[in-house]
Amino acid sequence: MTHPTLLVIAHGSRDPRHAATVHALTERVRAERPGLRVETAFLEFNAPSVPRVLERLAAHGADEVVALPLLLTRAFHAKTDIPSVLREARARLPRLRVRQADVLGPSPLLNATLERRLREAGVRPGDLPRTGLVLASAGSSDPEAIAVIAEIARELRHTGWCAVRPAFASALLPRTEDAVRALRAEGVERVAVAPYVIAPGRLPDRIAAGARAAGADVLADVLGPAPELARLLLDRFDEARVTVGTSLSA
Repeated sequence: MTHPTLLVIAHGSRDPRHAATVHALTERVRAERPGLRVETAFLEFNAPSVPRVLERLAAHGADEVVALPLLLTRAFHAKTDIPSVLREARARLPRLRVRQADVLGPSPLLNATLERRLREAGVRPGDLPRTGLVLASAGSSDPEAIAVIAEIARELRHTGWCAVRPAFASALLPRTEDAVRALRAEGVERVAVAPYVIAPGRLPDRIAAGARAAGADVLADVLGPAPELARLLLDRFDEARVTVGTSLSA
């Protein structure tokens, strides 16, 4: 095989909507770049697993793989779980060269995907000066990941929203409902909630429940298989192909 295979690594979930969304996204990536072999694997809950896909690729003659974490920030899974799985696979499959691509965020393409979902939920450009935005992420205990979410919130504040507040579904406070109520207490006329998550599941459902409980005016969908997100996956793939030092091979 003359071109590396793109292996998209998702976390996985017991919620069947998660895997369906991941597969829809990888199908869009294939459509964006015909001829590129794109495979999907999961860290847990769903099949196929990362080791199983790498074993199959090696058996079918693949010689190089770019493993792309379907993650928005560099936290535990990107720093520990995925590198460990890839190292173990390389030890068992020494002829297969594997390099890990960077996580997806931050990126203007992710911000564009957020804007797309908010437009689809009914937010119009003229609404922004009187609308507060809650940027609701899954949450993490990793300081680097927390800092990224805070920086994205600051960037979005300069795009016309009257206020932007981060919120978290786990690990950190405030929760989505707390951020919505805080904006109301500050006198914000309308509040929109934008889930900064890729696929449905338990934590996105918690974000949605919090938004509804606090009476948010707008609840956007998860990022999902948006065209901007598919282009971002290809950007990270291309970057990994030319970046020295990311390869896990000798």
